[in-house]
Amino acid sequence: MTHEPLHEGDRVPDIVFKTRVRDESVGGENPYRWQDVTTSEIFAGRKIVAFSLPGAFTPTCSSTHLPGYEAVYDDFKSLGIDDIYCIAVNDAYVMKQWADKQGVKKVKMLPDGNGHFTKAMGMLVKKENLGFGQRSWRYAMYVDDSVIKKLFVELGFSDNCPDDPFEVSDASTVLSCLKENLQ
Repeated sequence: MTHEPLHEGDRVPDIVFKTRVRDESVGGENPYRWQDVTTSEIFAGRKIVAFSLPGAFTPTCSSTHLPGYEAVYDDFKSLGIDDIYCIAVNDAYVMKQWADKQGVKKVKMLPDGNGHFTKAMGMLVKKENLGFGQRSWRYAMYVDDSVIKKLFVELGFSDNCPDDPFEVSDASTVLSCLKENLQ
């Protein structure tokens, strides 16, 4: 762990995400081009729920975490949430393939391939015990106009954690909290 985790009331880090967008002018079997997206483009003037997880195609992330948010996306929207983002320390190609495999149509995938956002959030941990290198700790947050209003960080935050806590960053917990506080 290299940074102290951010807290409620802090602003999200100012970084640039390296994303890929479909562009038919590129042609071929992979018609995508690089597009830089800043945190201000995502969070400024908007109400966002973002959740971060250890990695695409991993068990809990694939069976529960990502599908949970996709399933209740419209419930979040009914509370005035503009978008939901899934963040992982994976590249844009992996995030795209994972979203396709999961049938994700509503949650937006946000690749943090170099881990810059995750590190600036203070959530970058070593997962060398699993052969993952550096990845994100599992968490979720509600952000209003770039300010973290509510943070849901799993207990046990540590490098090489022997288990994978998943109690507070799930979609139903975050949704219940926002229903109580946004209505």
